[in-house]
Amino acid sequence: MKKYLLLLLTLVGTFTLQAQVADSYYLPTNITYDPAIPTPQQFLGYQVGEWHVTHDQRVAYMNKLAELSNRITLAEYARTYEQRPLLLLTITNPANHANLENIRTEHLKLTDPAQSGGLKTANMPAVVWMGYSVHGNEPSGANASLLSAYYLAAAQGAEIDSLLRECVILLDPCINPDGGNRFASWVNTHKSITQVSDPAAREYNEVWPGGRTNHYWFDLNRDWLYTQHPESQGRMVKYHAWKPNILTDHHEMGGNSTFFFQPGVASRTHPLTPRLNIDLTAKIGAYHAAELDKIGSYYYTQENYDDFYYGKGSTYPDVNGSIGILFEQASSRGHAQETNNGLLTFPFTIRNQFTATLSTLRAARAMRVELLDYMRDFYKSTNEPVKAYVFGGSNDRARTWEMVNILRRNDIAVHELAKDETLEGRKFPKDNAFVVPLDQSQRKVVKAIFEKRTEFEDSLFYDISAWAMPLTFNVPYVESKANISLGKKLTENPFPAGKVVGKTAYSYLFEWDSYFAPRTLYELQKRGYRTKTAAQPLIVSIDGKPREFDYGTIQIQVHDHNPDSTYQLLQRLAARDGVDFYASGTGLTSSGIDFGSENFKTMRQPKPLMLVGAGVNSNDAGEVWHLLDQRIKVPLTMADMGSFNRLDLSEYNTLILVSGNYGSLSVDKIRDWVRAGGVLIAMTDANEWLAEKGLSTLKLKAIPNDTTGPKLYALADLYQGAQVTGGAIFQVKLDLTHPLAYGYKEPMLNVFRDHNNFVQPIKDPYGAPAIYTDSPLVSGYMSARNQKLIRNSPAIVCNNLGSGKVIALLDNPNFRAFWYGTNKIFLNALFFGSQISSGRFGGGAQE
Repeated sequence: MKKYLLLLLTLVGTFTLQAQVADSYYLPTNITYDPAIPTPQQFLGYQVGEWHVTHDQRVAYMNKLAELSNRITLAEYARTYEQRPLLLLTITNPANHANLENIRTEHLKLTDPAQSGGLKTANMPAVVWMGYSVHGNEPSGANASLLSAYYLAAAQGAEIDSLLRECVILLDPCINPDGGNRFASWVNTHKSITQVSDPAAREYNEVWPGGRTNHYWFDLNRDWLYTQHPESQGRMVKYHAWKPNILTDHHEMGGNSTFFFQPGVASRTHPLTPRLNIDLTAKIGAYHAAELDKIGSYYYTQENYDDFYYGKGSTYPDVNGSIGILFEQASSRGHAQETNNGLLTFPFTIRNQFTATLSTLRAARAMRVELLDYMRDFYKSTNEPVKAYVFGGSNDRARTWEMVNILRRNDIAVHELAKDETLEGRKFPKDNAFVVPLDQSQRKVVKAIFEKRTEFEDSLFYDISAWAMPLTFNVPYVESKANISLGKKLTENPFPAGKVVGKTAYSYLFEWDSYFAPRTLYELQKRGYRTKTAAQPLIVSIDGKPREFDYGTIQIQVHDHNPDSTYQLLQRLAARDGVDFYASGTGLTSSGIDFGSENFKTMRQPKPLMLVGAGVNSNDAGEVWHLLDQRIKVPLTMADMGSFNRLDLSEYNTLILVSGNYGSLSVDKIRDWVRAGGVLIAMTDANEWLAEKGLSTLKLKAIPNDTTGPKLYALADLYQGAQVTGGAIFQVKLDLTHPLAYGYKEPMLNVFRDHNNFVQPIKDPYGAPAIYTDSPLVSGYMSARNQKLIRNSPAIVCNNLGSGKVIALLDNPNFRAFWYGTNKIFLNALFFGSQISSGRFGGGAQE
């Protein structure tokens, strides 16, 4: 069999190298096609698979099909950061198009138990969503989408007529246009006319950061649940407008593999997903196998991949009454590459993806009633022990506001509180808290978002094992097992604007509580205002009443600026950033430090530099870039690692090292710069390098060897995988008086961790402002061995180095853009890092 595969791939590859493939290589040949509809080759001027289609070409072709075919309507559902359109084609027969809104509204009734019982599913079309290439450098899907759209527009005969009568097909031809275009440009630029298939060729080795991610280097396939990017936000509107019965997610994997389709590893399926979902996925899989057998392709199933994290494209549908299907095609990563299975060509990868599209559609038509009934049963009401989740009431309304946005993007009903509530000793005021009842159609999504889980059937995870939203946002919440009085359901969610209290020509104060306070501060610094930070609390008379201001309060000195223009500026910032400003005409306070105290520390405007390029984790770097560029509006210089030793570091006051390998850097150059007053912020495994080079005082714990005796060789991956911390939530205790904790009101904070670096206790009693608690695992998986190692260990280590500071953040506070609760830790390091004094009473600076 293996010899057959090698021969097949070699013949296909040789043919492709020597001549352009014919349409018959891809398309079924037992039917006719409407000659009025141009094939992709006729439209592009070259055959699919000969070159990598760019997004503008793909968009133009889809628009042409919509123009010529009465089976297709096209809508732009979003724009990427680089302003490329994201499209959704709705494909069905003309009769269905004429009745499309009624079909859609009837279909949505399947999710409402009060209405679904009377539906006759035998008379309803199934809804199928085809999603291609969320990863830009996995191009076979996005290129196959042209063939899929052509086939659905032009194919003739009883089979296609039946399919379009019994199905509404939603086709998303490219989920990640920015990354896809980046990759297409790379491989097309490096393609030789005399094709080179050597894996060492530059064509198959794109430069950092590669085309996998979107503009800010985010993996969009992890953003389905938390929807932090425009691509995902627009897609969710369309998804929940239709609630498809099947959603396909077309990917690629390493070139030495074959073709994978789900189901994956059953024991790694999330418990909220019904067992019937797995069974239906397997039944659909039989259709894939039959079609792939016909063209001689090899494949596998029920291995490697799982359906646990609901933020992925193939798993998100599973908690929404649908069947999500992952396809993974071995990637040519260019046009034709030698692999362990012989020559793998781009057309061959496209044909497999197109074949899987056809097999999915055949399964959807054949299983139509079964799939519709499954969705109806999925949404039937159940008696839940938890009746509602109540959240809010924190000192930062902006984080709560974004939580509500995400919930509503997931089609979850959010209500105001009918009255103030006190639950488990915590107060939830009706004007600053919300309730999500479980008595709603999206109750499983609600549970998936709110629940904490520390027990699992399997100890291996393809992705993270925990993502509970109130923990990631650091927003107080309570699971209520009693019904909560509901206020009105939210139909809009206006931003919680701040206010300006009073007017002065002297000073204003604002607290560091608001998520967007750093954006406010940077705007003021950019405009030349002198700003200072309170290193001690104070009480100030505001409107004749004493008001307390906490650690980290910002003082804005106005005496060098026009009072009227300052007042107008603060009004705009209050509305934009949700910050409250308080005017004071005197520097004398009722209690605590006065305005002229040395404990009001003069602030410096951040001038950050982040190193990027080969060896640096592009996801982590992109998270910093996105946070500063999109949310805080701080300009960030990103310099390539290779240019570092030539840079003039005096232009910057902050150096950021995310996860990566920094062995090529000049340690002496960094040390001299820090000693002269620079702030070095390092995250996750970059701290290993800091410790090794003596830039940080942290010391890593040794990981004990496994001494439990002989084990089965065949299970080695399982044993070793069980020690991996793939992504879980842990609790640390903060020193609320420390500059890195400014803006936090409660000492317990939830952090994200996805590595096994553990730090020994440090000698400086003031140098670890965050320490893991005695039982830190809050949600997710960590092995018993690693739980022992993490207990009571530092999560942050700070030390002086000459006049500068080194801040070691053991975990990533900016993970996937949805860890709003710890972004403040990173931003505090950026804005207040120079004010930290470690070893305060231990003889001064440490070297």
